[in-house]
Amino acid sequence: MDRIALFDLDGTLLDSAPDIHAALDRLMAAHDRPGFTREEVWRMIGDGVAVLVQRACAARSLESTPLLVAEFLADYEAHAADETRPFPGIPEALAALKAGGWRLAVCTNKPEKAARIVLGDLGLTSVLDDIGGGDSFPVRKPHPGHPLALLARMGAEPGRAVLIGDHQNDTRAAKAAGIAPVFAAWGYGTPEMAEGAPVAGAPAELVGLLASVLPG
Repeated sequence: MDRIALFDLDGTLLDSAPDIHAALDRLMAAHDRPGFTREEVWRMIGDGVAVLVQRACAARSLESTPLLVAEFLADYEAHAADETRPFPGIPEALAALKAGGWRLAVCTNKPEKAARIVLGDLGLTSVLDDIGGGDSFPVRKPHPGHPLALLARMGAEPGRAVLIGDHQNDTRAAKAAGIAPVFAAWGYGTPEMAEGAPVAGAPAELVGLLASVLPG
């Protein structure tokens, strides 16, 4: 049976903080609020767009509304790949896993449309078997139903899957779903978010680490 590697997106496959940061700053400027530091933005990422905007608004004494979320998302989608790039070594790691017989998918709290836009613009869609966004299913990470629903859509079993991510949402969702977790230490999360999961220090370590976590 095939082995499945589920990847978080922001902070795991992609260094997307520059474009998220720019879109948040434009949103704040449009409402006469100051922008953010990059470190502030890192701490806001990981729980989907609505929570991202909510956190940004709370930090600038601005009421978060569905209209503001829609305003941010429309602007972000138009600029999602301006500065966003795969982390160094990610394209090579994905290609090596694919060549080794792994099926690859993205399991992200980012809306599926936005995820598909940026992955398509960066030329990564062709190596992926599926993309599950934060709005693709009734729940999202850290709820185990998010990766489980994606695996079900792929016709795969949790016991044959690994979930790689840089946030506690990823490790918690994986453990609760019976999926092997791997923490991406190069991302936006803090080391404590690994919560005991095996740690990949760099994308170049993924092929060997995933093979040890889930032997063929």
